[in-house]
Amino acid sequence: MRVREIQQLPMVGLAAVGGVGLAAQARLNGGLGASLGDGVVASMISTASGILVLLAIVPTSRGGRRALRQLREALRVQGLRWWQCLGGVGGALYVVSQGVSVGSLGVGIFVVAVVGGTSAGSLAVDRAGLGPGGPRAITTPRVIGATTGVAAVAIAGHDQLTGDSNLWLLALPVIAGLALALQSALNGRVGAIAGSPWAAALVNFTVAGCTLCIALPIEFLFRGPTPGELPTRPWLYCGGFIGVSIIAIATTVVRRVGVLVFGLASVVGQLLGAVLLDTFTDHRPPATTWIAIALTLAAVAITMLPKAPRPPANTTTSA
Repeated sequence: MRVREIQQLPMVGLAAVGGVGLAAQARLNGGLGASLGDGVVASMISTASGILVLLAIVPTSRGGRRALRQLREALRVQGLRWWQCLGGVGGALYVVSQGVSVGSLGVGIFVVAVVGGTSAGSLAVDRAGLGPGGPRAITTPRVIGATTGVAAVAIAGHDQLTGDSNLWLLALPVIAGLALALQSALNGRVGAIAGSPWAAALVNFTVAGCTLCIALPIEFLFRGPTPGELPTRPWLYCGGFIGVSIIAIATTVVRRVGVLVFGLASVVGQLLGAVLLDTFTDHRPPATTWIAIALTLAAVAITMLPKAPRPPANTTTSA
């Protein structure tokens, strides 16, 4: 690796920390959803708690108010387009697709489909320059890295790769993965213009909350009222607090390393987080999990390989 890639390693580590947070958030929101019998309602509760935290941080601080003014001015002069503030829709779409398709596809197929969609989406988003770091070419190492990342997740969840005949539902998590890649890029751009990851997180959570407010009545129409009850365990309501930090980390890291590297490093963190959580529950992780972690680390390294230098132009002239 060159000096530039070495300097990016702390950002890769920070992305992995965000992935650990994602694993913890998934456990908490999963437990809340299981108690309620409704994952979308659980996500709405988690999102609402995140909004409350951010409202207590951003508008009440001088830096937060300045960041919001910068966003408003950027929207006014069209330095930031309105659709670039809609990253939170991706997170809401992920939650909805999870609630609709996991039961039919199984967790393993769902996760592989999401990572596949995220990897393909990250390549396209980076190439289009939708993130704050500008365009990043689709090179052979980046394609190999993205493919290796998907294979690693498939290995980790190989024992869960079962589902019924409704494989057409596979399109939902793939689309959700594409939306997550777009979410990371757009949030990174908002954060770069605001000069604050917390302001970008507030925009993301607000948009996600509005999207879920639209999705909830539709869900109630087809499924009926939430069948469960609110749990009494207070830690199950902490998913939104963790989510605030995750979005802030993503907003910061994407600007430096791009969406694809962030996504792969986040997968490493999610796998490590799953191992840590299993350790606390006296569940020994299988060897395939460690193989998947090693493969995903290799995918990150491959993706960060510098482009091969172009051969110098032939400047010789005949006498």
